[in-house]
Amino acid sequence: MHKRRRRLRLPLVIAVGALAAGGLATVQFTALADTGAGAVSEARQQDFAAAAAEYDIPVNVLLGVAYQESGWDAHGAMPSADGGFGPMHLTDVTPEMMAGGDAGAAGRADLGSLTANPALHTLQAAARLTGMSEDSLRKDPVANIRGGAALLASYQKQVAGGTSSDVSQWYGAVARYSQSPQKQAAVAFADRVFKTIGKGAAGVTQDGQRIRLEGTPAVRPATSQVDRLHLKASDVATTECPPTVQCTFVPGSPAGVQVANRPANGIRIDTIVIHDLETTYDAGVRGLAQPTNSAATHYVMRSSDGAVTQMVPTKDIAFHAGNYSTNLHSIGIEHEGYAVQGAKWYTEAQYEATAELVRYLAERFSIPLDRQHIVGHDNVAGPADAYVSGMHWDPGNGWDWGHFMQLLDRPISGLHGVPAVGSVVTIAPTFADNVQTVHVCPSDDPTGETTACTDKQQASNFVYLRTGPSETAPLFGDQAIHGTGAGTNRINDWGGTAQSGQQFVVAEVQGDWTAIWYSGAKVWFHNPDGMNAKRSYGVKIIRPISTAPVAVYGQSYPDVSEYPAGLSPSKQAPLSMYSVPAGQAYVATQAAAVTDDYFKSSGTVVLGAKKMYTIQYNHRVALVYANDVTATSVTQHWENGGS
Repeated sequence: MHKRRRRLRLPLVIAVGALAAGGLATVQFTALADTGAGAVSEARQQDFAAAAAEYDIPVNVLLGVAYQESGWDAHGAMPSADGGFGPMHLTDVTPEMMAGGDAGAAGRADLGSLTANPALHTLQAAARLTGMSEDSLRKDPVANIRGGAALLASYQKQVAGGTSSDVSQWYGAVARYSQSPQKQAAVAFADRVFKTIGKGAAGVTQDGQRIRLEGTPAVRPATSQVDRLHLKASDVATTECPPTVQCTFVPGSPAGVQVANRPANGIRIDTIVIHDLETTYDAGVRGLAQPTNSAATHYVMRSSDGAVTQMVPTKDIAFHAGNYSTNLHSIGIEHEGYAVQGAKWYTEAQYEATAELVRYLAERFSIPLDRQHIVGHDNVAGPADAYVSGMHWDPGNGWDWGHFMQLLDRPISGLHGVPAVGSVVTIAPTFADNVQTVHVCPSDDPTGETTACTDKQQASNFVYLRTGPSETAPLFGDQAIHGTGAGTNRINDWGGTAQSGQQFVVAEVQGDWTAIWYSGAKVWFHNPDGMNAKRSYGVKIIRPISTAPVAVYGQSYPDVSEYPAGLSPSKQAPLSMYSVPAGQAYVATQAAAVTDDYFKSSGTVVLGAKKMYTIQYNHRVALVYANDVTATSVTQHWENGGS
């Protein structure tokens, strides 16, 4: 929610990067019409014409490529999440981008190799071709358009031996501009560009540039040119779906995937992460298939009918959760929808199809069907200090966890009632009756429907947490977001909420209010007669082993000394704003597991000797070393201290 996301392309509404809850974001661009709002210029139309003339490119070819890449928008000097700059989406993916983002690879020594692919650095290629500085290609739309034109013309010379005034003869160069090493993806990009050239498009960009591409429906592109690129034919993948859902396969971006052999290679799969796309189904699949996209997911679910697109084999690691350790052990499922819109996009067909898919995956990989192993993207730990506050908050307050767990035949169990101090409660408000007030601003809403900051009342899956047992007490503020300040009811402020299915240890009870240990503090939620929580059993409680606070981590890597010679160790540090103080207690969401790491280059799995518990620390999970804590079972389901 704190970073610009991947730009997507829509046929009538062009989508561009915005601040967003989930893996992909859009804001509207009015196509085939003039918005009539603000000052409008035609300077960029002239910039495209000048660059096309300079490099002997038919102007509608250059416009068609830029339409698919950016919606003709400049987007300031900031890159998209996959490192693309300007109207021509010239890429420069840095190790810093991979450290955060969907890869969540902070602390990894192989960040350089993750970003070494030349397809991720077309900005540098354009700089060499034009002699312009990389800085100007990032910041100046005029330079960026010239750089993209030079790159496209260089591809045309490679494919056809020279430039041409014949639009149809640019198909191979356009396919090459996609940067895809796979024929299927390159052809898909070229087909979309030539469809745009045929139909035409027009509109006003976010920064007030009026642009028109006149349609030329008679164009018959020379599609056979793509064979000259000698691209790899995409493997025809067999989908991994239950027979009860409609399932197809579209390869995801190779930049967002690490080929592996889970779980046969020793990497356990123990978590399923629920996301929303922050865009439509078709646009989401197209965006995730873009070869320069450093994000990926295993599955995408359609809202209208629950149709499924698989994009990454389950054996492979997809960069979807913003935390490499989580990516290593999880399967990601994206959903068509927008978190800010609450339950509006999450249809029954989508819920039921996702439940069928989750049951199928859980059976294959022995994943427990509970809220500790089926989590939201908003429950994933931040990998390091710098990334905690910017972690995503999808699928948002509108995902009905209670209903979804019922569809899995694993309803949130326990009895309502006033809890005892030291017991464990599972947060369990009734979704439809749990109407909460959330504050929504335009930057939260990629649909563009929110034009001013406003309060909305929505059925919600969480309870607010306060610093005292009163409705007038300040909301708890997460340390990574607010420091020592109070929290807010902003819809993206996850730090002061406890979500349906999450489990916490009771610290105190006063009248209608229940206090729990949360994020190193004692916080309160309204719980008259126990209506918003259920008493829970069969869980393990984690406490510090000594009087010193226990360090909390976002990742689970082996010690540096445990890596074999020739492999650069990944490194992790405690999350400095968090700890488990003496006297507090938290619920282990999973049994203690060994630390581990993976190296795609050699297929090596490194296992550490130490174990770490995953605990429900606040709205998100966190990790603690098993040697730093004692583990006590509420029942005999787990033996004391065992795993």
